[in-house]
Amino acid sequence: MRTSNHLIGFLNFLTFLLSIPILGGGIWLSSRANNTDCLKFLQWPLIIIGVSIMVVSLAGFAGSCYRNNFLMYLYLWAMFFIIAALLGFVIFAYAVTDRGSGRPVMNRAYQDYSLRDYSGWLADRVDSEGYWSKISSCIRDSRVCRRLGRNVGGVPESAEMFYMRRLSSIQSGCCKPPTSCGRIHQRDSMEPGGGLVGSDPDCVRWTNDQDQLCYGCDSCKAGVLASLKRAGEKSLSSISSY
Repeated sequence: MRTSNHLIGFLNFLTFLLSIPILGGGIWLSSRANNTDCLKFLQWPLIIIGVSIMVVSLAGFAGSCYRNNFLMYLYLWAMFFIIAALLGFVIFAYAVTDRGSGRPVMNRAYQDYSLRDYSGWLADRVDSEGYWSKISSCIRDSRVCRRLGRNVGGVPESAEMFYMRRLSSIQSGCCKPPTSCGRIHQRDSMEPGGGLVGSDPDCVRWTNDQDQLCYGCDSCKAGVLASLKRAGEKSLSSISSY
């Protein structure tokens, strides 16, 4: 029994140490939250998770060291609810991301994404103006589109090379217009191709301005949903592997 208590105490001490950088990250983001909506969007989840892990680990550590039955019961019940919440979250994430996928495009290695392919609770939240302003701010701050350009031999890659790249769903949905818009890749920009322009409203929303691009496009929202779906599937497979 004493060995079991020592093991529980050691594990909770490690968990307590883990909570410090999580909580510190949330506090650091809160000190910089006046800069971007993205940081405001992320700070409180990190703080709440960090504090929760810290409190639970302290209760388990104290209960095992001082053989306090009340703290041990508190620790066990808290761990039960945390595990149940984690499983519930994974199942919920899978349920709300079970629809929609990318659309194959002829002569392209990447896929296009359409918001019409997604529906349900998560799609409604991502499509709402309040949520999307924060999500698009995160994507813009990540500079994922600015890192999209490549040079080959000191020269920007050709259109043919760009079309054969396997872009992520966010890169495809947010950093370029839908293929139906008829634009062609030229030196890190998408220029009119001289052909017919598609009727997709995103064709009008697109701009070569690096601060705008397609961050206001439905294709960008669909790319985010595709990314969340992929993350949910990976989380579920990770849980199932155990």
